[in-house]
Amino acid sequence: MKRTRLILLTGLLAWMAAQSVWAESDIFVAPFGGYSYGASELDATDIDTNTQGNISIKDSSHYGIILGMKTRDPGDVYLLYSHQSTDMHASGMFNPNRLAKIELDYVHLGGSLYFPKGNLRPYVTVSVGMTQMRPSGDFSDESRFSMGIGGGVEYLLGDNFSLFADGRGYATFINSDNALFCDANRCIWNIRADVMWQGQVNAGFKYTF
Repeated sequence: MKRTRLILLTGLLAWMAAQSVWAESDIFVAPFGGYSYGASELDATDIDTNTQGNISIKDSSHYGIILGMKTRDPGDVYLLYSHQSTDMHASGMFNPNRLAKIELDYVHLGGSLYFPKGNLRPYVTVSVGMTQMRPSGDFSDESRFSMGIGGGVEYLLGDNFSLFADGRGYATFINSDNALFCDANRCIWNIRADVMWQGQVNAGFKYTF
């Protein structure tokens, strides 16, 4: 939790610094919800038994919020927070199938480029930040660097209000051959993976001040 607060504070400070650069820009807030899917399986070995198998994160709904500002070009810069509460599952030689509950957060700084066509505004977006994984029980939180890319469309309903929908892909850099999810005495698994991939589809509204 302390790491998440530090990430959020760092992002907020960066966002405030950017605000001073684009002092005339419009500020917006954009709550959203959606579905997270397709998280890639991670090859893993149980350290106690040397049993080999796979670990994956179950598809489920998520929610989040974006804080940002428009730039002079047809684009914006933003701070994104996304939260997913789901299960961590095992396959292969692992038993049982459901291993633990897990909270998965993305905290990213990003930017979007728009291609306006009247009230319809298609866009592409990229972002960088941190992924935090918090399994249930006494095991440690894990934070890793991540990157995101996506595209979507926004529809203007007025000067200050719009609806949007997008799809995003996240790459979390696990780093191969690492022990993850440790408690005070031991670690559960040795993970053999470089990147964990996950997709999202989102819908929400944007209010501009």
